[in-house]
Amino acid sequence: MDRNLYLDNMDVDEALKLFLNRAGQKLEAERIKVVGSLGRITAEPVFAIYSSPNFNASAMDGIAVKARDTFEASEVNPVILEKGGHYEYVDTGDPIAEPYDAVIMIEDIVEAGEDKVRIISPAFPWQHIRPIGEDIVANEMIIASNHVIRPVDIGALLSGGITDIMVYKRPKVGIIPTGTEIIEPGEELRLGNIIESNSRIFEGLVIEYGGEPKRYAPVPDDYDKLKAALKKAAAENDIVVINAGSSAGSEDYTARLVRELGELILHGIAAKPGKPAILGLIDAKPVIGVPGYPVSAWVVFEIFGKALIKKWAGRPEKKERVLEAVLSKRLVSSLKNKEYVRIKLGKVNGNLTATPLNRGAGVTMSLVRADGILEIPQTSEGYDAGEKVRIKLLKDLEDIENTIVSIGSHDLIMDIAANMMHRRNSTYNLSSAHVGSMGGIMAIRRGEAHMAPIHLLDEKTGIYNIEYIKKYLGNLDIALIKGVKRVQGIMTGKGNPKGVIGIEDLVRDDIQFVNRQKGAGTRILADYLLKKAGIDAERIHGYEREMTTHMAVAAAIASGTADMGVGVYSAAKAMDLDFIPIGEEDYDFAIPRAFLELDMIKLFIEVITSQEFKDCLRDMGGYGTENTGEII
Repeated sequence: MDRNLYLDNMDVDEALKLFLNRAGQKLEAERIKVVGSLGRITAEPVFAIYSSPNFNASAMDGIAVKARDTFEASEVNPVILEKGGHYEYVDTGDPIAEPYDAVIMIEDIVEAGEDKVRIISPAFPWQHIRPIGEDIVANEMIIASNHVIRPVDIGALLSGGITDIMVYKRPKVGIIPTGTEIIEPGEELRLGNIIESNSRIFEGLVIEYGGEPKRYAPVPDDYDKLKAALKKAAAENDIVVINAGSSAGSEDYTARLVRELGELILHGIAAKPGKPAILGLIDAKPVIGVPGYPVSAWVVFEIFGKALIKKWAGRPEKKERVLEAVLSKRLVSSLKNKEYVRIKLGKVNGNLTATPLNRGAGVTMSLVRADGILEIPQTSEGYDAGEKVRIKLLKDLEDIENTIVSIGSHDLIMDIAANMMHRRNSTYNLSSAHVGSMGGIMAIRRGEAHMAPIHLLDEKTGIYNIEYIKKYLGNLDIALIKGVKRVQGIMTGKGNPKGVIGIEDLVRDDIQFVNRQKGAGTRILADYLLKKAGIDAERIHGYEREMTTHMAVAAAIASGTADMGVGVYSAAKAMDLDFIPIGEEDYDFAIPRAFLELDMIKLFIEVITSQEFKDCLRDMGGYGTENTGEII
């Protein structure tokens, strides 16, 4: 089959304006019961049928009286009232009818004999009486049109006699996942399979934005089957979202099918990620073709799906929460596209710092971890480190402010500590950015992190971390919290199929290496071992292939794309790999001493010194916790 060519590279804002204009204004209303209307949008103003209360009602437990009968009452001149002629007992909410026009609280009367009471202060007219319409007056407006119905609104509507209400219909959104390689969650995962998850993200977003999702079973890359699925979805829904098949591959049929079944408005927008977006109409129904990569899919849906669903559901557009933050590292961008960069935010010393996350279009976890989005305009080549940038928030600022910003070396124990912290006190979080030990040292130096996990070996002294803190952070008041002793070694495939013995095997022609990134403590250790063994890095196959975490190195070996890597025992064990120990190292935490007074740092220390934490590490294997939590 012929490959697709992108027809367009349209500016994102222009594409959105064009799409919304061609999609039309579909605002349809329906009548529903008030009791089931939570979160719906009113299509018209609602006016009360009844007043509330619809009678004069006692506001207190006590007696109903005629105010004029009490005017002469005082402490020196008590007034005696007789039941029937002067008063009647009432409870809160009881009707107050003629001739009574006031209520005296039960605690302000004294029994003065059978059916008689004594009072020592006068009552004024309409005292402690809720008049007709005090809350709602018949025919007054309770809520306006285009109003999102809240629980309190439901109470007011029912009190005003309203049982049915006109609201905007929720647009029905058909979601079609496609791809021969995708399988449903729970099915056996074989080589080449991908678990389908994008459609479930779309389902949640459709509900969040006011629509009604209908997710279809995955459709393989078969032209006729895809055509039938598109026709069916267009007939049954108001909007259709088709996932994958929008790129330029020989089995990417979406653009051709939209053109055949209706009208292809555009194919390709100036966005990264998200370029191969498809916008069209089938039977006058808007169709959005989103790319298969999760982040690309999310970006395209957020641009076009969100705007269209909210418009048709009558949902008011809320002003986006945007804050300024200082960029922690340089970002280079192409002038070809508007780029959407996922950002991790942290508040350190009162300043917001923005750390870019993995920019890959397929990295779902970058969306999970992201606190905000940085949009780099198509006219910009990027931003320099230290520059102020505007971030669109995805999370509450309060959550960001109560998060420990940890930038430095990666280890599984950071995830464990984060979970235990949040379980003990859900106010606080721990955010880890994996940039290597030296990257963490520099982040502390720039004031961009609360702490840096590090494991940096000084070749001269054989001591970990302290010499690096003295060298690079000597002008700051830094504490070193002792972390764990962990076993570093050589990871190789299960059963050691290549017969690896030690670091010297890296020069073999049949060995493929996978490295850590520059600045990582493990990279420094590996280079030290190579130097000690007299091995030139240029002789090693795969030396330039870099991973940012121990688990990523382990995964590469487990998948068979690499034969050797240097990492910690816990990662090898987690991926069921063979492991040849090299030795122990100190994985510690550098932290400005002033931060030791923060409650969230105190909680972190409490967690890593807890028996629960130590027991967990013992079960994982490869860790020693003799001095954990000691502050140097």
